[in-house]
Amino acid sequence: MKRSANVVGILCLCAGIAIFSVQDLILKLLSSDYPLSEAMVLRSITAIPFMLGIVAWYDGGLSGLISKRWGTLLARGLLNFVAYTSYYLALAALPMATTVALYFTAPLIIVILSVVMLKEHVSLQRWLAVAVGFLGVVIIIRPGGDLFDWAALLPILGGFAYALSMIMARTMGTKDSAAAMAFWGNNAFLICGLALSVAYGSGNHAEAMHPSLAFLTRGWVMPTLLDAGLMCTCGLIAAVGLTLLTQAYRIGQSSVVAPFEFSFAFWGILWGWLIWQQWPDAMGWLGIAIIVAAGIYVLRAEGVETPKAKEV
Repeated sequence: MKRSANVVGILCLCAGIAIFSVQDLILKLLSSDYPLSEAMVLRSITAIPFMLGIVAWYDGGLSGLISKRWGTLLARGLLNFVAYTSYYLALAALPMATTVALYFTAPLIIVILSVVMLKEHVSLQRWLAVAVGFLGVVIIIRPGGDLFDWAALLPILGGFAYALSMIMARTMGTKDSAAAMAFWGNNAFLICGLALSVAYGSGNHAEAMHPSLAFLTRGWVMPTLLDAGLMCTCGLIAAVGLTLLTQAYRIGQSSVVAPFEFSFAFWGILWGWLIWQQWPDAMGWLGIAIIVAAGIYVLRAEGVETPKAKEV
C-alpha cells in the first residue's frame, strides 16, 4: 500500500509541476508587453474563488482558513511574494532552464538556514552537497564573464526568500493548515501586487533598459481579451496545481516524492527550446546537472520541501 501511495503521490506531483510550468511560460510570454503587477493582481483575484471552492470541498471546510495568526501567515506570504516576484522578474531576462535551475538552490539554502535559525544538526555529507550545489551556481552565472547578467542573482534571491518561508512553515505547520497558508499567501500576493500597481501602474517610472526592470516598472495597459484570459488562467493553474501538490505530499512519503520536484527543470528546458529556441551551452548543462544532483541528494537525506511544493 505504501509503495502504491508513493506512486500516486509522484504522479500527482509531476502533474502539478507540469501545470505550474505553464504559468511560468505564460508570464514569460507576457513579460515583454505587460507589467508583472497587472498579471499578479489578475492572477490573485482569479485564484480566490477557486481556492475557496477547493478548500470547502476538499480540505475540511472554510473554517480552516480562520486563524488568529493571520499576521504571521501574511508575513510568510510576503516572503513568498518576494520569492516568486524575483523568480518571475528573472524569467523576463533569462532562459527558463537557467532561471529554474538557479531557483532550485532553495533546498540548499534551507539546509544552511536550518542550522543558523533552528540549530539543527547537518551531516558532513549534506554540507558537501550544499557546497557542490553552489559550485553549480557559479558555473551557470559565471560572475565576471562576458555572459554574466545581474538578473541571474534574482532567482537566487527568490530561493533565499522561499527557504525562509519554509523555515517559518516548519514552526507554523502544527498550528495552521496548508489551506490557510495558501489562502493567506494568495492574499499577500494580491496586496503586494496592488502596492506595485500604485507605485508603477501609471508608467511614470518605467525603465526599459533591462527586461527585468521593464517587467517590474512598466505601466498598466489594457490587455487584449486573449492576454487577459491568460493572466486569469494563472489563477486557475495556481489553484489546481496547489491541490495536486498538496495531495502528493499527503499520500506519499516526502523523502520519496520531493526529489521529483526537479522534473520542473525538464519543463523549463522544453518550453525554452520549443518557444524561444533557447538551449543551455555545455557549461550551462554542467551547472544545471550539479545543482539538480546536489538538491536531490539533500532532499533524499532529509525530505525537505522545494520550490513549488505546497504553495505557489
